[in-house]
Amino acid sequence: MTKHTFISEEKSTRLDKWLTNQTEWSRSLIQQWIQDGHVAVNGEPAKSNYKIQLNDEVVVVEPEVKELEVKAEALDLDIIYEDKDVLVVNKPRGMVVHPAPGHASGTLVNGLMAHCQDLSGINGVLRPGIVHRIDKDTSGLLMVAKNDLAHESLVEQLKNKTTKRRYEALVSGVIPHDKGTIDAPIGRDPEDRQRMTVTDMHAREAVTHFQVIERFANYTHVACELETGRTHQIRTHMKYIGYPIVGDPKYGSRKKHDFPINGQALHAELLGFIHPRTGEEMLFHAPLPDDLKNCLNQAGRK
Repeated sequence: MTKHTFISEEKSTRLDKWLTNQTEWSRSLIQQWIQDGHVAVNGEPAKSNYKIQLNDEVVVVEPEVKELEVKAEALDLDIIYEDKDVLVVNKPRGMVVHPAPGHASGTLVNGLMAHCQDLSGINGVLRPGIVHRIDKDTSGLLMVAKNDLAHESLVEQLKNKTTKRRYEALVSGVIPHDKGTIDAPIGRDPEDRQRMTVTDMHAREAVTHFQVIERFANYTHVACELETGRTHQIRTHMKYIGYPIVGDPKYGSRKKHDFPINGQALHAELLGFIHPRTGEEMLFHAPLPDDLKNCLNQAGRK
């Protein structure tokens, strides 16, 4: 179990909401921990509706999470490249990267475990070999580490911003600029912990470069290159500048769209990194999937 201590610097709102704003935990999770006796205020068991006071000491004892059992499954993976150190896979839209409650099977990790037995163990049982991830309803390229040497090298490259990651997307609205950079920090949305937002509160640096590929009457086909890799970064940034991604259930228009795609029209088209063992520069492309091509064709007719 992990113990966390927080000191209130001002009078605030009820305990569960205050803790949600202080951390990246969801409000429902915090409420469950309070109910289970894992949260104390000034040494006393807490209640969710307790109103935080100046200099209150809030202690959260984070319970150990029981990991899911991960089983190998023979899945039809689109392996773009593979050697003894790394693997590059083209993930289809709709596939979850690693197991989680509600998604214990059919994930990329389940398929990778059946495909090869030598994945890096650095990220633990649930995420063997996983160096970075893309959202369930985003398609495209992911790099996977097959041993710890490769894992450490690829993570360091991500940290040093030397990897190349370019996405293509269809966004609502016509972007007037041919290219631009969005440099805006991203953190959890205090109103909805399942969403990210541009904010100065508990946020991390986030930089996205974009370039217009083609303009339509009401939409724009863009390429977005990641300098950083925050959760939902491109989706959050494109919404922030007023051009949300078509079909995005979290950050798109509330209006029902009629595009032939299940999820956001976003595809990780290019991936580049230095090979961990040979030092060779590796560069991979994944063609646009049919559903995104169909969206582009439809946007051109609107």
